Amino acid sequence: MLGVLVVLLALRDIFHTLWHPTRRGGVSRLVMAALWRVSRWVGGKRVAGVVGPLGMLAVVSMWGLLLVLGWALVYLARMPDGFAFDPGLRPEDRSNVLDSFYLSIVAVGTLGYGDVVPVDGWLRVVSPLQALVGFVLLTAVVSWVLGSYPALGRRKALARRLAILHEVDSEAPQPPVVWGASTLESLASEVIRVRVDFGQYPETYYFFDDDAGQALPLWAPYAYRMACRMRSEGEGEVRPAAVVLERALADLARTLDLHFLHTEGSPEVVFDRYREEHARR
Repeated sequence: MLGVLVVLLALRDIFHTLWHPTRRGGVSRLVMAALWRVSRWVGGKRVAGVVGPLGMLAVVSMWGLLLVLGWALVYLARMPDGFAFDPGLRPEDRSNVLDSFYLSIVAVGTLGYGDVVPVDGWLRVVSPLQALVGFVLLTAVVSWVLGSYPALGRRKALARRLAILHEVDSEAPQPPVVWGASTLESLASEVIRVRVDFGQYPETYYFFDDDAGQALPLWAPYAYRMACRMRSEGEGEVRPAAVVLERALADLARTLDLHFLHTEGSPEVVFDRYREEHARR
């Protein structure tokens, strides 16, 4: 029974992380959040830069270990009577615990050596089922990784665009430059895509950008201040476009606050906290 509970725990976390629309696994989020907090205590860009990839590797390793452990406990309850062993295996060298873990690792890795095979009816179903789960996990993890990095690219592209706009604003003579309606609308579209990315790939929050020109936490407060200014000072089509951008940024702030920051403050407070969370010495 304990083995079944461990397997179900792993499958639940895998489902909620990889396939559920909210993509918020319980244990996996705790692992990545814990690594992120540790990196903040340690400090330094080099440590922060590996948290995201290391966190994903730790989560995948945890899933594999839970599946191996759970199925090994199931096999242990029927070891050795429920299995047939290759004649070349010496009885004095065998251990029920080691044999259970060996069979579980072989099955989840879809290796299929065939030196230890189940003979009980229900075990003959459970072992191939574990191999199927292992294959599905492998393909799902590959899709997870391949989906996360394009989301990171979109976030960096938005940050880089905001950094360039900031440079242009800083170099412009007084009065301040007013962004055009087309610029505001395209920025709003990019912000909405990034907000969706945080919902679909929340693990990307824990990826640190050491290039200031591509770090969204640095430029999000600036974008919100500019959107508010354009809403107040803009004329014609600029003002409604600024309203759209402001609301898109406020929606992004709510998403960050709900899932990661928990300030319950205004967008300005959330974005400032977002910047502080990703600040490194």
